[in-house]
Amino acid sequence: MIMDDNDIENRFQGLTASQVEKSRNAHGMNILTPPHKTSMWKLYLEKYKDPIIQILLVAAAISLAMAWVENDYVETVGIILAIFFATTVGFYFERDAAKRFNLLIKMDDVQLVKVRREGHVIEIPRKDVVKGDLIIVEVGDEVPADARLMSSVNLQINESSLTGELLSDKNASPQDDLNAAYPADMILRSTMVMNGHGEAVVTAVGDDTEIGRVAKKSTEETDVVTPLNNQLNKLAALISKVGTIVSVLTFAIFLTHDILTQSVWHSSDYFKMTEVVLKYFMMAVTLIVMAVPEGLPMAVTLSLALNMRRMLKSNNLVRRLHACETMGAVTVICTDKTGTLTQNRMSVVSPDPSEEKNDFDIDLYYAAIALNSTAELDGDNVIGNPTEGALLIWMKEKGVDYLQYRHKSTIESSVPFSTEKKYMQTTAVVGGTKHVFLKGAPEIVIAMCDITDEERKKANDQLLSYQHKAMRTLALATDNKLQAIVGISDPIRKDVPDAVRQCHEAGIDVKVITGDTAATAIEVSRQIGVFGEDMSHDIPDSAVITGVEWAALSDDEALKRAEKIMVMSRARPTDKLRLVKMLQKRGEVVAVTGDGTNDAPALHYAHVGLSLGSGTNVAKDASDMTLLDDSFGSIVNAVMWGRSLYKNIQRFLFFQLTVNVTALLLVLGGSFVGTAMPLTVTQILWVNLIMDTFAAMALASLSPSREVMKDKPRKQTEFIISRKIGGSIFAWGFAFFALLLGLLVYFEQDGNIVDAHELTIFFTIFVMLQFWNLFNAKALGGNKSALSHIGAEKGMALVLLLIFVGQWIIVTFGGKMFRTVPLSFTEWATIVAVTSPVLFIGEGIRLIKRI
Repeated sequence: MIMDDNDIENRFQGLTASQVEKSRNAHGMNILTPPHKTSMWKLYLEKYKDPIIQILLVAAAISLAMAWVENDYVETVGIILAIFFATTVGFYFERDAAKRFNLLIKMDDVQLVKVRREGHVIEIPRKDVVKGDLIIVEVGDEVPADARLMSSVNLQINESSLTGELLSDKNASPQDDLNAAYPADMILRSTMVMNGHGEAVVTAVGDDTEIGRVAKKSTEETDVVTPLNNQLNKLAALISKVGTIVSVLTFAIFLTHDILTQSVWHSSDYFKMTEVVLKYFMMAVTLIVMAVPEGLPMAVTLSLALNMRRMLKSNNLVRRLHACETMGAVTVICTDKTGTLTQNRMSVVSPDPSEEKNDFDIDLYYAAIALNSTAELDGDNVIGNPTEGALLIWMKEKGVDYLQYRHKSTIESSVPFSTEKKYMQTTAVVGGTKHVFLKGAPEIVIAMCDITDEERKKANDQLLSYQHKAMRTLALATDNKLQAIVGISDPIRKDVPDAVRQCHEAGIDVKVITGDTAATAIEVSRQIGVFGEDMSHDIPDSAVITGVEWAALSDDEALKRAEKIMVMSRARPTDKLRLVKMLQKRGEVVAVTGDGTNDAPALHYAHVGLSLGSGTNVAKDASDMTLLDDSFGSIVNAVMWGRSLYKNIQRFLFFQLTVNVTALLLVLGGSFVGTAMPLTVTQILWVNLIMDTFAAMALASLSPSREVMKDKPRKQTEFIISRKIGGSIFAWGFAFFALLLGLLVYFEQDGNIVDAHELTIFFTIFVMLQFWNLFNAKALGGNKSALSHIGAEKGMALVLLLIFVGQWIIVTFGGKMFRTVPLSFTEWATIVAVTSPVLFIGEGIRLIKRI
């Protein structure tokens, strides 16, 4: 029979071999199921779920049918290549990030664990621990499974990986704490023993442990749609509707006009009728194909991939492409405290007592710290109690080696710290004199010291000031004389307050969710500016909540309260996850930062999960982006990159859709006046290269602008093509159409046949209109001159040079392949002068707006 966790009688015996086997058969091995790895082919095929890619696939199928009829496959090949490059580039960059990420992940289930079985203490691999086992934990051990304490002595656990709390007191006979994240008699898998020792009966193994449930939550499928995908879905729907409506109307109008005006429809020449219907059908299909911005997926992918690479150089490992842009739409950041806002290490923040007292014996104070302690230092890493380690690090920062005091002094006796006495006492001989060193809870140590009422009042006032700042406090005394009240805290990361301020200025709310106490959570939030200047001294009750209080709210109450919450203390993983879901339900775009396993479910369900490089494997695996330098300030840069990226995508859409509108109108207008499309297939391929690859490279390479951080987050319902951008597209599209159609009519006046020279001029003017419009695309969304910082934008300058030089080479040497003839210097100068108003008109509009 498997030992029940309430069966205290057998705690000195543990399980028998048969009980171990029964338990393993019933509850499984103590192994966390690794997250399901999607195959490479499935990951690649997922790229084809993009709505614009799906439209392109339809366009490719239609184009293939047309090509079969006309025996001309160039356009079809162009569309297929556009699909292939857009999907493959995105897949390549995500796989590259995955390889880098895998280097961060390590798993270890063979760590040895001490258990008591059949009356003997033995060591077994962690994976072999079963439910009902009696485990023995000591300082430095990682708890192998969830267990209930049967006995404990001064046991303190570092639960920062699961609850965010650095040091939690554990006891086999706990006092009830309704606000505690987990009961005090429970120790949890993957937490670390920092002090004391204990024996506990395993209550859960593997996936049934708390960390196992958290890991499972962090790998569940979610239905969260990223803002960019949402916008591309809308754009795909719009393009499908507009393309279909325009092509159907065009087919109907032209066919009706032909039936009413042409005599063939009153004859019996059915072959001729079929030929006419097929001609108009092909024209309608051409309109559908031309309406699709086949370069958009490539532009989006290039923009995301370039950002991905740039952010990696600044220590931000982006694992999923969409995270680059989604950061720009974030409205709320839910952040963990320990390790994210703070440094995850205890540090002495109180002043040096020798600076406050002239006659202070600093040498004896150093001896008190060094000798009355069980902690050790390995470089800057603390081995043992983190609070004691903080005092040793303080000595090291003063240039004092604690080991020198231990080597030259003799310890005669020591009374270890216990949660009952709340102090530690060491008797030692220092420099030939015996001293009694005392360290512990200030109220206990002060009561044991011989001090005046004035000194007592001063000590209590100092203690109160530290407690108001949510610090841990210690008192040190030697020979019953109070030496110092020490304030110790987990220091705030230096870049955090400024980063929080920038988030607020950008319209982003920051919420702190932690497993730590309410006092600590509120004080840290106040220090980093979460409450803002107006609220920092008068925090409303609705802004602060505990995990227990949050869990007690109904879904309707939680939905209303979610927006007001700024700090959640004593939070469990399920509490943080519920807050993320409620905020998403309210229409917020949520980013979650965290480094612990407790953060993993929320990291996974958020629109963007941001793990820290020093965080746990489970947290990293659940995230979309890993901050390799653990810098909260990197989040602000990610928001700036994301917003700038979205603007670059809008710029590309303006540029390409202007070309598409021009081409559509030329087909329609040309059909009305009886003029065929004057561009050859090879010329169209060159224009597509300019529209797609070159424009995507130019606009994707534009540097991010700090100005975007002055804007508020865009609404999710806001369409990527705003009315302003849509108006600009049609205004420039109609202007280009009018100019080009007028040029065609001019060339064909008096029934003249348009020759190669005139068609070369038409082709060059068409390209140069797009050349100048690329400047307008660069300046879209702002009032700055398109020429500002043009020298610094090397990518843009290079693309402009490629387009101009490429056009000159094609015109001069293209010959029959491109149906071009060389143009004179005067003709080139005239074309540049005629088309340049595209830039100057745009500059004039921007100048008026600046004024």
